[in-house]
Amino acid sequence: MGSRIAIMGTGAVGAYAGGHMAAAGEDVTFLDPWPEHVEAMRAHGLRVSHITGEEFTTKVRALHLTDAQHLAKEPPIDIAFVCMKSYDTEWATRLIAQYLAPDGFVVSLQNCMNEETVARVVGWGKVLGCIASSITVDLCEPAHVRRAAGKSRGKGHTVFRVGEVHGRITDRARAVLRLVDLADEALVTTNLWGERWSKLVTNVMGNGISAATGMITRDTLTNDAIRRFGARLGSEAIRVGQALGYDLEEILHLDPEVIARAGEGDAAATAAYDQHRLAEAAKPGGGAHRPSMGQDMVKGRRTEIEFLNGFVVRKGEEVGLPTPANAALTEIVKKVERGELAPDPRHIIDLRLN
Repeated sequence: MGSRIAIMGTGAVGAYAGGHMAAAGEDVTFLDPWPEHVEAMRAHGLRVSHITGEEFTTKVRALHLTDAQHLAKEPPIDIAFVCMKSYDTEWATRLIAQYLAPDGFVVSLQNCMNEETVARVVGWGKVLGCIASSITVDLCEPAHVRRAAGKSRGKGHTVFRVGEVHGRITDRARAVLRLVDLADEALVTTNLWGERWSKLVTNVMGNGISAATGMITRDTLTNDAIRRFGARLGSEAIRVGQALGYDLEEILHLDPEVIARAGEGDAAATAAYDQHRLAEAAKPGGGAHRPSMGQDMVKGRRTEIEFLNGFVVRKGEEVGLPTPANAALTEIVKKVERGELAPDPRHIIDLRLN
């Protein structure tokens, strides 16, 4: 008998990964707070499409949050993927935790570093992490998740990285690996925290900029001032991560030290950074998408800025490292989110930081 799986939050990443699980015949239940999305999935199934043209629609079991109580009458959940925004992590984990099997566990398949929040609810022994790297997906309409790329399998980029908080490779980590590998190439990592911080740096460099400016990724990369501000954001985050003792992985297909030095003004590193980022923008379809926080801003949703750039600022204070670029961007995004400012590239271009 296979594992019973719950996807708590069927947004872009949850729908993409869970949709592939459902299409492969896994026993998956989707729970989501957006009524129109749930009803569309019930009526028409979940549609998964790619910019390359690959597409499928699969039947799924979708529940409104108010229907979660029905799980009490069913066999318990073995693996619960929490795929909510970071600010919803705690309540979402509490909701699904009561339906877990005795040996069931929770996988944080989210941006940011939420394993500690999950552990406050279920305990560290029931927590795994899973990073989705450069997946570029969005929930473009109810029951339709779209990926602004083709599959990465066999192309030198591993999308999903599954890890135990203690770094050992376990049977349950392999079980999660098998499930997410249905969507795209995956691996089990012994360096969850280094992977987490590396992905955090990637998000720190792009998400808030898109939210503040209203720009898609390609346009932020081809603007010299904004691209280099991204390097400064990344540099601050990398130095904080190093001070915290994390073993950082490749970031945006670059050595973290190149990004860090570019953000600090090193000429050779800046040239290497610029060349790489501009080449990424020039690829067919390269950067023709809006990062998740930019999508949230367009949709009028709350952003995760306090859990990304704001998190870097708080951790920088803990280790005694200043993070003025991340602090400035955090405040700009919060003002745009509140409606005090309209998204505009000038918010970044006109910044004057010592």
